[in-house]
Amino acid sequence: MATSDIPLQNLLEEVRSCERCEDLPLGSRPVVRAASTASVLIIGQAPGTRVHASGIPWDDPSGERLRNWMGLTSEQFYDTSRIAIMPMGFCYPGKGRSGDLPPRPECAPLWHEAILESLPNLGLTLLIGQYAQSYYLADHHRNLTERVKRWRDYLPRFLPLVHPSPRNRRWLAQNPWFEKELVPFLRMEVARRIS
Repeated sequence: MATSDIPLQNLLEEVRSCERCEDLPLGSRPVVRAASTASVLIIGQAPGTRVHASGIPWDDPSGERLRNWMGLTSEQFYDTSRIAIMPMGFCYPGKGRSGDLPPRPECAPLWHEAILESLPNLGLTLLIGQYAQSYYLADHHRNLTERVKRWRDYLPRFLPLVHPSPRNRRWLAQNPWFEKELVPFLRMEVARRIS
């Protein structure tokens, strides 16, 4: 481990031991991965039940689709020296009427800035879903589809993506440009950043 990683690893241990949300249905189990050398950051919503159980981010069908979009093997995807993973809410938020509840709002203000300061080599941040996009993009007048359609507007720092959940099959079918235009760019850009 590089000397520069020691403060980051200490911070990540602090995040992982956080119990501010111990009242959640499954308790607190913060999920985050990073190294100071990472050049790509993935900011998603919050862990689901499967990820809560395994402690491995994107360890579900959504993660399989995301890895496919990025053109990465599991080994490449989980290489923290290249890819950092930080959700908007670090713990499983519980079940709602139409899926999981939104990420807990206290997580991002509490942890994101400190983690980002420990990632000096970031070149690209993937903002997956409306919560990450609304937090990081100063365009509150746009909805998720408008943001993702205008993905070039946010480069080179951010790339907004629809969530890769199987629930979004209909959205992907209605927006074929996503897999024809954005996904090839994403693969090329990720390959360039991590090589």
